[in-house]
Amino acid sequence: MEAQPPYAESKPLRVEELELTDPGPTELRVRITAAGVCHSDLSVVNGNRPRPLPMLLGHEAAGVVEVVGSDVTDLVEGQHVVMAFLPRCGKCAACKTEGLLPCTVGSKANAAGTLMEGSMHLSDERGPVYHHLGVSGFATHAVVDRRSVVPVGDDVPAPIAAVMGCAVLTGGGAVINAATATADDAVAVIGLGGVGLAALLVAKAVGCRRVIAVDALAEKLELAKSFGADEVYTPDEVLQLEEKPRVVIEAAGHPRAFETAFNATAVGGVTVTVGLPAPGAMSQIEPLKITAEARQIIGSYLGSAVPAVDIPLYEEMWREGRLPLEKLITSHITLDQINEAMDELDAGRAVRQVIEF
Repeated sequence: MEAQPPYAESKPLRVEELELTDPGPTELRVRITAAGVCHSDLSVVNGNRPRPLPMLLGHEAAGVVEVVGSDVTDLVEGQHVVMAFLPRCGKCAACKTEGLLPCTVGSKANAAGTLMEGSMHLSDERGPVYHHLGVSGFATHAVVDRRSVVPVGDDVPAPIAAVMGCAVLTGGGAVINAATATADDAVAVIGLGGVGLAALLVAKAVGCRRVIAVDALAEKLELAKSFGADEVYTPDEVLQLEEKPRVVIEAAGHPRAFETAFNATAVGGVTVTVGLPAPGAMSQIEPLKITAEARQIIGSYLGSAVPAVDIPLYEEMWREGRLPLEKLITSHITLDQINEAMDELDAGRAVRQVIEF
């Protein structure tokens, strides 16, 4: 797509009526109640993540089941669900890694712009419209595969449920699944967007003894303090710490942020990268440190999560008051403000903007 900012002027996204066909046997039709606006959506708009076009964007969403396919026996109409943008078939070799590797079948479908069975349900007068990561949540309704949703309680507000499907799965999973952080650990988070701040919240929720927030923007550091960060630093400052954290999460999606994260990690520590830099972007690190200092670098897609397992965990943390996900939501917007929302993301001003229907 490679649209140019400001997107409020170039208007790469437009709101229009689409045809939505009925779900197949293993699929559902969901009425969308809330959808978060994420950098992965912006990455399609600015060309960093090439996708087949035309495409209906939106991958972090929540809604209510309206129609259940004939082979779906464990969900009913009226049930509240969270969308997960990487469906898992549960059968391939990658699915047997308990979240370490993305599902092969789900990844192939996502790349093709289809649902898990290869189906497409969206079209306009010009022809088919592709699905975004099996969700296409920037709409009033979506047809999704059963494996793309996780049920949640009716008491979970729609915006809270929506952010569980991407920001919290990704950021929280980097802490819990990839780094296996415990109460004994110091954890630093590099990059304080929605994913980074979700990682911060989850690190606080699991009781990590020292939670450090790092960003180049002063306003993001102030925000991190209100999220409960024990210490806040600029990228240059965190490199000067005498006691470096064992766990460092890179959530900025920039090669320099990865370098900072690696160099800020303690001897024997683990650097987890969940950010998505542009294809071809390169970082420079000193590989000797990996060997001589017994370091680990872990790539973590979707927080190395199994959504059906992880989302109920975050739901319970939220219900207990340990995970105040309300803090992630910086604004509530309408669908016709979507291009302006992309500008907010591009400028680094937004954490999570949530479209409510």
